[in-house]
Amino acid sequence: MARITQQEATKGSQYWLQKLVNNRPELIDRVLRKKLELNTRYNINWLAPLRTDHFAEYKDEAFLKLLSVNPEIIPLYSFWPHGGAVWDGLGKTDRGDILLVEAKAYASELKSDGCLAIPPSLDLIKRSLDEASKFFGAKSSENWTGQYYQYANRLAHLYFLRKLNNIPASLIFIYFVNAVEMNGPKSIQEWQPAIEDIHKELGIDSARLAPYVVDIFIDVTMHDL
Repeated sequence: MARITQQEATKGSQYWLQKLVNNRPELIDRVLRKKLELNTRYNINWLAPLRTDHFAEYKDEAFLKLLSVNPEIIPLYSFWPHGGAVWDGLGKTDRGDILLVEAKAYASELKSDGCLAIPPSLDLIKRSLDEASKFFGAKSSENWTGQYYQYANRLAHLYFLRKLNNIPASLIFIYFVNAVEMNGPKSIQEWQPAIEDIHKELGIDSARLAPYVVDIFIDVTMHDL
């Protein structure tokens, strides 16, 4: 299924994102308005994960349908195989900006076992990662299927929407501070080395990420979520 219903989480990034989107979305909106130069006459509408939608997360064509997006130049199936990225959160502004959200509560959550796909899906993934890596200033996509594959494939989807289909998308990474139940970073400064390691390993030119890759840090002890 491309729509994946979830239980109400009890800890970690899923828990805090559910709380944030459903209880205090203005904490994200405040930062995004500035980053996206979005004036107050445009609303930011969060579409996932919503309590009224069983906290569902979306992937494949379902995430595009939820966002009312139709890539008319390059279809998703020709860029990425079925079973792609499952988005932690999704939103859209009245202006038409697409918001793709990934949330993290502790540093090792940034890592994974890498790409586990097999041919022919793997061939398509590698081709698309190679295209995206060049766009973001990397000299090679060799490490893009490794431990930071999740970060890499999210960048690839941003490239797919914004560069290949001229859809105004932004990729939002929400890093929670003081998620003590996960022994997460206690400050923005503690998050920075982990984020820098990703950029270094992927060979990304950090300047190429702005302004369409946005890092937001939310201290869960400072807000009533």
